[in-house]
Amino acid sequence: MIGPARGSAMFFAHAAPPYNDPMDPLVIAGKAFESRLIVGTGKYRDGEQTRRAVEASGAEMVTVAVRRVNLDRNRESLLDFLDPERYFLLPNTAGCYTAEEAIRAARLGREAGLSDWVKIEVIGDQKTLYPDVAATLEATRTLVKEGFTVLPYTSDDIVFARRLIDVGAAAVMPLGAPIGSGLGIQNTANLRILREMITEVPLIVDAGVGTASDAALAMELGADAVLMNSGIAGADDPILMAHAMKHAVLAGRQAFCAGRMPRKLYATASSPLEGVSR
Repeated sequence: MIGPARGSAMFFAHAAPPYNDPMDPLVIAGKAFESRLIVGTGKYRDGEQTRRAVEASGAEMVTVAVRRVNLDRNRESLLDFLDPERYFLLPNTAGCYTAEEAIRAARLGREAGLSDWVKIEVIGDQKTLYPDVAATLEATRTLVKEGFTVLPYTSDDIVFARRLIDVGAAAVMPLGAPIGSGLGIQNTANLRILREMITEVPLIVDAGVGTASDAALAMELGADAVLMNSGIAGADDPILMAHAMKHAVLAGRQAFCAGRMPRKLYATASSPLEGVSR
């Protein structure tokens, strides 16, 4: 959380130490997760590579696109590689462009026995894959009324984040950069505002992470968790990158809980000068 800048131009605002336990579980809608890394299952070479990457990530929650998996299991499916006793499967509505499509996909996932939790994605622009926030709000409102636990992918707009919470969203999941871009966190100021103003539900950075330092930065900004897919699946070695992301999320969380030193314009000696003979 960002404190107010002090009167001197030589002082830069910094996060006050929150003194949380970095090993505290991530709690969403009353359910606890030891890992603060959530991973997707798209873009891998095959099911076996998906399984190995998910395992290496240490993630407990794994997203599955309802519209892209074989739910009736009449042929090999991604679900054959993910043990539901080991992983919490989170259906998502990837590929939906209207609230109606997203609602229908969520219902399909529940009817197929996946979960009554859902990550809502309603895309508003095909080129940028930015969310349609109005349609996302509509889908969230409807599904919450139907008993779903809804985690919406959204913009970094605090106004819409508040509206999602008001209609019952169990978390807020703002993008850090466009989906699959690998650009890293491009909106640090807005994420800091969201972190300061949203405390009643988890704040999960979703989209844009390209490498481990991006994940660490998201956590250092105060995110409760990071969700990623392309950053792992698109790496030359997805298994090794999954390991890296696991450690980056933990390191970023520890750094946030520790509270960083203040930024200063000029140098400060590492060793005190008092009592040193000249």
